Amino acid sequence: MPASTATDAGPWRGEATDLVRAVSGGMLFGIPLLYTMEVWWIGSETQTARMVGVLAFMFVPVFLLTRTAGFRTTKDIRWRDAAIDSIETVAIAVVSVFLLLVLLREITAATPLEEALGKIVYEATPFAIGSAIAQHVLRRGRAEGDDDSGESADDDDIHATVVDVGATTIGAVFVAFNVAPTDEIPMLAAAMPAAWLIALVLASLVISYCIVFVAGFSDQEKRHNQPGILQHPITETVASYLVSLCVAGGMLWFFQRLAAEDPVTVTLSHVVVLGLPAAVGGAAGRLAA
Repeated sequence: MPASTATDAGPWRGEATDLVRAVSGGMLFGIPLLYTMEVWWIGSETQTARMVGVLAFMFVPVFLLTRTAGFRTTKDIRWRDAAIDSIETVAIAVVSVFLLLVLLREITAATPLEEALGKIVYEATPFAIGSAIAQHVLRRGRAEGDDDSGESADDDDIHATVVDVGATTIGAVFVAFNVAPTDEIPMLAAAMPAAWLIALVLASLVISYCIVFVAGFSDQEKRHNQPGILQHPITETVASYLVSLCVAGGMLWFFQRLAAEDPVTVTLSHVVVLGLPAAVGGAAGRLAA
């Protein structure tokens, strides 16, 4: 396996960063399909032999992408190393999808093994492809000269915050717009107790934080130190998630998926379920800002 870029904390931190980058890339590409019931149905009806074929089919583009644009920062990748990394990429996608389907309660203790495996294999395809090209997505950061505009420090702080809020909104709308009108949101929300919804909120916060501040995309170090009213990584993540929830609620209202007679708990559960893909889109928007 090719070595990760050296870091002051040693190779283990580099490996951890590579892993987070792979998972983050998979989230950016695979989250919309994760909310598609047709894929759940296809996976649940798939026989074992076809699952093996799907895995083999998935491996080919992942291998080619890993050879040229893998999730690791090194560019010196031999064919053997690319094959090993491709297997690792597929494994990361499978584990990530399994955990997310459990989080969304599409896989429970009562789900038959073959049905669960079918769902995982089909949903893992875009995750694996996203992981394989993770190093080459959203790499552009803010220009070096952004701080030389002649504006005061307070103006810079306000501008940076406004830019991030706008970018979060655009990214969240882009992703949530494709998911909000579907029947998957009420289906998933109806199956989640309050404690599960809290877990989904925490997972959304952790995922968006990792995409922006851990995975190494888009001048990550600058984002840790950039000015702004809410620009500390924790406060920025929380504020951006709240913006994403507002976008999720707005998209559900736009598509008439919220009824005035619905209890507040039902409305909140729908917003939180849609908040996960909206938060991922918001994180992508901030990377591209």
